[in-house]
Amino acid sequence: MRRLSSLLLVVLAGVALAAPPLTEAEALRLGLAQPELAELSRARAEAAAADAIEAALWPNPNLELSRERTAATRETAWRLAQPIDLSGRRGKRQEAADHRIAASAADTLAWRQERGTELRRAFHDTLRLQEAQHATAAWVERFARINEIVGRLARGGEVSGYDRRRLERERQGAAARLAELRAARERSGARLAALIGHAADAELAGPLLPALPEPVPSLQARLGQRPDLAALAARAQAADADSMAARNNLPELTLGVGGKRVDDGALRTNGTLVSLSIPLPLFDRQQGAAGRATAQAAAARAEHALARRRVEGELLGLHRQATQLIAAAERYRREAVSASAELLRIAETAYRAGESTVLELLDAHRGALEAETTALDLEWKAREARIELDQLTGSHPQ
Repeated sequence: MRRLSSLLLVVLAGVALAAPPLTEAEALRLGLAQPELAELSRARAEAAAADAIEAALWPNPNLELSRERTAATRETAWRLAQPIDLSGRRGKRQEAADHRIAASAADTLAWRQERGTELRRAFHDTLRLQEAQHATAAWVERFARINEIVGRLARGGEVSGYDRRRLERERQGAAARLAELRAARERSGARLAALIGHAADAELAGPLLPALPEPVPSLQARLGQRPDLAALAARAQAADADSMAARNNLPELTLGVGGKRVDDGALRTNGTLVSLSIPLPLFDRQQGAAGRATAQAAAARAEHALARRRVEGELLGLHRQATQLIAAAERYRREAVSASAELLRIAETAYRAGESTVLELLDAHRGALEAETTALDLEWKAREARIELDQLTGSHPQ
């Protein structure tokens, strides 16, 4: 049994180590598929639908019952009164509620896109720290090779005590830098795990450097599909419908039907009651409601125009920034990072031959790390610009 348990633990450990890496697409799927987010979207949609149901309902009828007694005479009357909308205001209010349902759906989509943007930033920030941690860990591992070189030279009396102390201080600095990156990676990973609702302990996979964005005309054509702009347009249409309903001056009729019975001693008579009431719009002619709806429609249109103008102005600048940063990152990694291995080989050969000092050897290794971290920083800035451009045009990979 002990052997079986040990074998089972080994198998389980192997399965855990073989967990697939987390990609951006999988992180988005997990983050946007959380039941709480679905419940929030459903609740918002149901609230908007309830407003539409309320706008479509007829007002409730009124039942009146009266009884009057004078000496030997008793009068009993009842009446059922129903307000009747002949002006079409109820239809316009229902139309406004339908537009608000569309606005609510667009708001939910915009909110999901903002959530996706936040999740993508967290994913790629964690990916950047992960790659920087790997590069720094490789730098720390290189000290074993440097120690081997210095040790062979020390046995021949060719290395000073200063060189060894300087090497040790550099090693300690590298270890501190690695610990700092590990802590930052864990914090960023915890934030990512909170956003996706799932542990983010696995390695992240995928390129930090994004692909080139589509041409500007293609992105400009998508601006009209932004959910926040669609929500503003729907709210303007809803306010227009409210304004038309308020400006309709036809009064609402109230039709009543009932009966009346009179008991006067031995005489009893029954009759039918029919009533018709109509309000006189002398003072309150819905001026406030009409003015408020008109102002709301104008505000929504102005906000829509300002938002459209802003995104159109930002689009070109963001597209240029993302394109130039992507090109700069590709060029730097191709020209600077790729040459690091050859520079390290030259530095180690020169140090073995006594043609350079340990400081020059350490400088070569430090330069290789700086080249890698600079490349990662450029790729991260390009990714940030691309994520912001995707947010602007609603082009998230969801």
